[in-house]
Amino acid sequence: MDRIRTALDGNRVVVWGVVAIVAILAAAAVMLFLSLPDANAFNERVERIFVENDALRTAEQIRLLEILAQSGTAFSEVLASYRMIIFVLLVFAVALMVAAIIFLVTIAVLNRRMEEIERQGIRVSSLMISREENSVMLNDMAFRLTPAAIETLSVLAEARLDGDIMSGAEIEAVISGKDPADCDEAAGAMRIKRLRDALGNQIVSELLVRNIARRGYVLAVEPEKIRMI
Repeated sequence: MDRIRTALDGNRVVVWGVVAIVAILAAAAVMLFLSLPDANAFNERVERIFVENDALRTAEQIRLLEILAQSGTAFSEVLASYRMIIFVLLVFAVALMVAAIIFLVTIAVLNRRMEEIERQGIRVSSLMISREENSVMLNDMAFRLTPAAIETLSVLAEARLDGDIMSGAEIEAVISGKDPADCDEAAGAMRIKRLRDALGNQIVSELLVRNIARRGYVLAVEPEKIRMI
């Protein structure tokens, strides 16, 4: 119940944060558009010159006023295009900001779930190992392993059924048939690494095959859920 409330509170914070950012950018956009000069201001000034100066009657004077009017029209068109460019950039900035927030929140949620998984381990309902087919069925996930990897997994499964934790040297001794004193810890560790690589999914492999500090390796599976065929 507390987790649900925490998740809901987190979602509310994210939603209100996105709304606040959009509102701030929208307010900035309104202030920016209001501070821009009127596109027709120049044309209105030129028109006022025409009206207030009846003495401008020579061809050169009229031509000068026409040039001013054309300049005002060009200025208004450029300013209108600038308004559109600013609007598009603001929309793009809002979209990027919202996408970045959603992306960061998604990463935070995934990291939190990963921490929960690491604390609790994988909830395995069944683990079936088939040596003949070199395959493993973990819950509803099927893995095709190499003979060496399936042998390593089988040794770990048998040790888990007996309630034992095996060191790297002991794993190597069981598989190779040698005495544990003659086996190297690194050789067993290399077999574990190859098993994890064969499983492919890093999350599954790291949590399924656990390394107990200064003791060895063990499957994080309840013995009654292991089947070997």
